[in-house]
Amino acid sequence: MSERVLANLYIAIEAVFANKMRSVLTALGIIFGVAAVIAMLAIGNGAQKEILEQIKLVGVNNIVIEPIIEQTEENLSETDATSGKEKKKFSPGLSLKDVEAISEIVPSIQSISPEIVLETYIIKNGVRRSAKLVGVEPSYFDLASFELSKGKMFNQQQLIKGSPVCIIGKSIQTKFFPTEDPIGKTIKCGPNWLTIIGVLKERIISESSIAKLGIRDFNMDVYVPIKSVLIRYENRELVTKAMLEKNNNVSRGRFFVIGGNNEEEETTTPVNYHQIDKLVVQVAETELLNPIAEIISRVLERRHYEVIDFQITIPELLLKQQQRTNQIFNFVLGAIAGISLLVGGIGIMNIMLASVLERIKEIGLRLSLGAKKEDIVTQFLFEAVMISITGGLIGIILGVILAMLVSRFAEIPTIITFTSVLLSFGVAATVGLIFGITPARRAASQDPITSLRYE
Repeated sequence: MSERVLANLYIAIEAVFANKMRSVLTALGIIFGVAAVIAMLAIGNGAQKEILEQIKLVGVNNIVIEPIIEQTEENLSETDATSGKEKKKFSPGLSLKDVEAISEIVPSIQSISPEIVLETYIIKNGVRRSAKLVGVEPSYFDLASFELSKGKMFNQQQLIKGSPVCIIGKSIQTKFFPTEDPIGKTIKCGPNWLTIIGVLKERIISESSIAKLGIRDFNMDVYVPIKSVLIRYENRELVTKAMLEKNNNVSRGRFFVIGGNNEEEETTTPVNYHQIDKLVVQVAETELLNPIAEIISRVLERRHYEVIDFQITIPELLLKQQQRTNQIFNFVLGAIAGISLLVGGIGIMNIMLASVLERIKEIGLRLSLGAKKEDIVTQFLFEAVMISITGGLIGIILGVILAMLVSRFAEIPTIITFTSVLLSFGVAATVGLIFGITPARRAASQDPITSLRYE
């Protein structure tokens, strides 16, 4: 049996080399099909990775934790067992200690960035302008995709000591230092003088986005080390005399309600006791967002003595967009691969059918000399598979070259994976086998006497 198969393989090889032009034309469909699949998959994978990286930069892998200042009585009070009166629960609020606890306890965290935002003003050469003072750590600039246009980032000593240094937005440079280099200059921000060590690249935000979406103008922000804010401006974790007086005065404030019976009512304005205003946690893998958010919630709830004075937000829309992008790319790339290889397979079948018509006498002679129909089928299948495999190998080389040329000259990122190469080669061989069956059966069904008389 094996000798018979080897004999059929030898005859198929002879037939392929005896008709080189026909074999090359047959293989062209597979060559270009496989090359197109590998090149398109490489381009598609590169584009997919770049798009998903851009989505990640927006914050798809970020968990945002923000403090809640005003709480309901159900969340903040419980009944004292001795007096029977309600007493309020105590919470230390969102603080840097929470940041340390999350970093130590929660796994798979890629980066963590606390943030304090204070309303302030800038004074320079008699010009005063309202602005926001933002206390951050270096991880903030990576998470927000900020880049320096000049200067340098905060060093470790400045971060630890809370030095009076700052990085300013582009609009502040334009307004206060239009004709001079701001690096090394000082600017008065609130009650303190700060030395400018860096300027951020301009972040383009339309006025409509600022107004409608509530996005602040980052170009008018002043960024300082977070410890500089706590040491030199305000640390809401510390209880000071001024804070107690402010809280006492606010709690006694009264206002008139317009409408109804116009009765005088008493109101209390909640005081922000949270040390930090925002905490962004970047997770390494998108799939871990929900479980890690649950762990963070439990950690904070335990640290805040069961007081839910924080809210955790996951960017679900961005997450869904990322998943949708993955699905679209997989569908498009699969369709491209299928169509390309289908065209190549149809080309093999057409030329093999034409080959059967050209070789009817040869087929009749083999049948008359004792060859079985299975031998004829095996021979033509060997021919189709050989042409497909050879075309697949050449197509792989051509596809890799095309992907490299596109990456080099068009500056489009391409990613060639072993899976795409293996898939293309396997499908090429399978296509040759499947589309070679019909011509092989047609060849085997020929009547020997009629075939010998065929002109």
